[in-house]
Amino acid sequence: MARVTVEDCVVKVPNRFELVLLASQRAKELGAGAEPTVEKDNDKNSVISLREIAEGSVSVDTLKDDLISSLQKYVKVEESEDEEMELKAAEAELAGEDIAFANMSADALANEADAIEVAEKP
Repeated sequence: MARVTVEDCVVKVPNRFELVLLASQRAKELGAGAEPTVEKDNDKNSVISLREIAEGSVSVDTLKDDLISSLQKYVKVEESEDEEMELKAAEAELAGEDIAFANMSADALANEADAIEVAEKP
């Protein structure tokens, strides 16, 4: 294939800075063992990644998602409400607290707190 140029890739990714980030992400993937979607032609991974972007053989959106995932330090894991209750109960038991309150939802706890009457000091 003829030499790939930035002008070929800018059609797919208009922002040159974003293009560099996406091409480097794909080059890292290729270096980690991903199969190229174009012929290798004895090119380096960076050139192969640019050729893939120019030809549209890789999804730019997928590359963006992979790039964001690789830069994240904390990924929130969704837990079910039952698992959360079990964790709260276990934490309360370890802390020696009353388990009855540990199993309550936040709304139930707020209702219980509202129902408590505080005696005034004489």
